[in-house]
Amino acid sequence: MFNTLTERLSSTFKNLRGKGRLTQADIDATAREIRRALLDADVAVPAVREFIAHVKERALGEEVSEALNPGQQVVKIVQSELEEILGGETRNIHLAKTPPTVIMLVGLQGAGKTTLAGKLSKHLKQQGHTPLLVAADLQRPNAVKQLEVNGERAGVPVFAPHPGVSSEHEDPTGNPVEVAKAGVEEAKVRQHDIVLIDTAGRLGVDQELMQQASDIRAATNPDEVLFVIDAMIGQDAVATAQAFNEGVGFTGVVLSKMDGDARGGAALSVKYITGKPIMFASTGEGLDDFEVFHPDRMASRILDMGDVLSLIEQAERTIDKSQAEKMAQKFADQEDFTLEDFLEQMQQLKKMGSMKKMLMMMPGAQGMRQQLDQFDDSQVNRIEAIIRSMTPYERNVPKIINGSRRARIAAGSGVHVSEVNTLLERFREAQKMMKRMAAGGGMPGMPGMPGGAGGRRPARKGKGKGKNRKQQRFGNPARAEQEARKEQERLAQKASQEIGSAFGAGADAQNFDPSDLNLPKGFEKYLK
Repeated sequence: MFNTLTERLSSTFKNLRGKGRLTQADIDATAREIRRALLDADVAVPAVREFIAHVKERALGEEVSEALNPGQQVVKIVQSELEEILGGETRNIHLAKTPPTVIMLVGLQGAGKTTLAGKLSKHLKQQGHTPLLVAADLQRPNAVKQLEVNGERAGVPVFAPHPGVSSEHEDPTGNPVEVAKAGVEEAKVRQHDIVLIDTAGRLGVDQELMQQASDIRAATNPDEVLFVIDAMIGQDAVATAQAFNEGVGFTGVVLSKMDGDARGGAALSVKYITGKPIMFASTGEGLDDFEVFHPDRMASRILDMGDVLSLIEQAERTIDKSQAEKMAQKFADQEDFTLEDFLEQMQQLKKMGSMKKMLMMMPGAQGMRQQLDQFDDSQVNRIEAIIRSMTPYERNVPKIINGSRRARIAAGSGVHVSEVNTLLERFREAQKMMKRMAAGGGMPGMPGMPGGAGGRRPARKGKGKGKNRKQQRFGNPARAEQEARKEQERLAQKASQEIGSAFGAGADAQNFDPSDLNLPKGFEKYLK
């Protein structure tokens, strides 16, 4: 959603890199570009004005002028202000002291309330609660049926005493206020600790909609009223949020359709305009495409710093710990990594959701945006089909897969033989890398790492090194040992004479006084 804003901000901050000092003109130019980026993202004008004012005030203060890296300090300030405009801190549901906790969902028709009800109920169930869904939307065709389907998929019971309407030509006959009240009483009898009330919406804000929502709120006295808003409606989000806040009143906001390609201005505007925190975000159509809204993590995503914490939490919820431990032990024992193992790992990753979404949450993903846009999650299914078309023996011993076997595997998985060849070739490379890492060789090509491009090169064949090379040179081991000792003493003496020479201090390095240099204020502590 924030791709365009992220790209604009990243481009703006590039101009600050490498500058040892920022002038008034630099800060003004940066603030101007940030303002344009936010306005292009459909952020409300009042919110943009206040945001820019805070950034400029802090950027012109001592916080930046005395920093060792002023450019990075400005980025840190922007990140801090983004967190503030997004809510400052994570806001969780306030549970009632005496169950059940009543949560009412309000919003326009099409915002995604009914889908959100299923997602939130599953989320709460995974936390150990026993939620009950109440179908109080009797106006939209098949709204009750949709909630029942979502409840069944989430494993949460639904209280639906009235079927609602099945077409737009039918007139609503049930009373949603009575349904909501009866739902709360049903939860008390059946000992559910949370009640989720799905209410009706309209295509636009009108008096009838507000009155019905107000009546349900008065009848059920909910502990939380969550306003569900479509994150793709841009500037209209501000007016809609204000109307619901004044007409019904809500305690928190849920952003739906966060996986769309809208500019994301709603997320950056609604907290500023209403003063109510964003609590949850819906990021897809599946029941698992739902997450708690963390302002600090969202700010990091917008600035292309990634959201590794959310990835870790997602992995902890979905990945089978026993399988992970089994794979870790296999890795430690330096056993061969097989296609069977690869298939299991791929299935674990699929449980976490879209591979493309996970990659977009990695730091620096904006630099790979073109490649990620071309990434197709269906390729994972093709790879899985290829591996499943192999026999168990072929998966564990892939080197036996010859030409005829490849043709059979390709035919069985519905792909071309070249795709099978490509998979096996890449798997062989991955297998070699895994073996090298398990043996302590490090990641190939990583400078400074064992086995990497910057690591020590292996000795050439036929050439000795260290002590062995001395033995080859002198032929006498005792003499080689003596020469090696002399060489070490010479190098140690030379190093002691050259201490501080890189700074021009020479032998007077110990008498060096940092105050003699014209350093920025506060820099002396780094020289002690």
